[in-house]
Amino acid sequence: MRVGVPKEVKVHEYRVGLVPGSVREIVAHGHEVVVQAGAGAAIGFPDDAYTAAGATVAADAEEVFATAGLVVKVKEPQPAEWARLRPGQVLFTYLHLAPDPDQAKGLMASGASAVAYETVTDANGGLPLLAPMSEVAGRMAVQVGARCLEKETGGAGILLSGVPGVPGAKVAILGGGVVGSNAARIAQGMRARVTVLDRAPRALQALDVEFGGTVDTLFATAEAVEDAVLAADLVIGAVLVPGAAAPRLVTREMIARMRPGSVVVDVAIDQGGCFETSRPTTHAEPTYLVDGVVHYCVTNMPGAVARTSAVALNNATLPFILQLADKGLRRACAENPHLAAGVNVHQGGIAHPAVAAALGLDYHPFGKDA
Repeated sequence: MRVGVPKEVKVHEYRVGLVPGSVREIVAHGHEVVVQAGAGAAIGFPDDAYTAAGATVAADAEEVFATAGLVVKVKEPQPAEWARLRPGQVLFTYLHLAPDPDQAKGLMASGASAVAYETVTDANGGLPLLAPMSEVAGRMAVQVGARCLEKETGGAGILLSGVPGVPGAKVAILGGGVVGSNAARIAQGMRARVTVLDRAPRALQALDVEFGGTVDTLFATAEAVEDAVLAADLVIGAVLVPGAAAPRLVTREMIARMRPGSVVVDVAIDQGGCFETSRPTTHAEPTYLVDGVVHYCVTNMPGAVARTSAVALNNATLPFILQLADKGLRRACAENPHLAAGVNVHQGGIAHPAVAAALGLDYHPFGKDA
């Protein structure tokens, strides 16, 4: 099979679908790889590194899409990329279709099969291709939140860690999964006063054991969420319903009651966001104010640390890419139901139940006739 890697076109997105080490592994399996010129150059992977790994370097994206049977990306395809996809082709990337009906329609119209990193599962019920970027985003959320609390960015002028005689900032984390637990580790390490809210008792118990009681844990009732949000200097939205739109846990009225200069970081923005006042932003213009509260809602947070993120993502995606290349979509998914869970679009229909429900479209299960 020919595997294609186009250069990412989203604003300030420097990650790349395959790093040279992954290309070498794919070529060793007997496949061809075509990489768009400059695809990894911004993060220290020049074209000659790909050539040395066995890839062919294409002059433009048109050549990549026209010749590849499997297209590997990082972020959701943009409108110009939908038009380049074709029936029988497989796209493997993050999609986040639930809040994006236009993209869903574009992919359906293309006739291609689109497999989403974020809904591939594992034997433990986890999301192994979302996890590495969730780890990055969770850790970054505290980093950017601390920056946004500084006065010149619109924040209240609070140092996250505090100093002797002055307490650290109050940080409320909505969700105790991969994003939330990683955010808690960084925030607690920076000596902030941390509260994590979740509806899963096991998640709260695990956090309590890990932190030895130095991080407060709360069951996420509506009252507990409201109280924590209103008391916090920094709120991190870290909730996830696989494939579906994120629940809106924080209302506009609650935002209006927060202290001016408080900060919200919505890591769930890829799935629509968990704050009612959230709207997608970019690394070029990452923040905006609502009622004096700083909102950071960048949809590709890990893109800011693109080299770390690209390598971490490849570590997770490479085994699945090899399965798709070695066996094709039908056989790979028949043999691996966890990969099959990643199929979101197939033969013009939505093939994931949560995505179909979120978009209000018919669900067309991906079956053995694929």
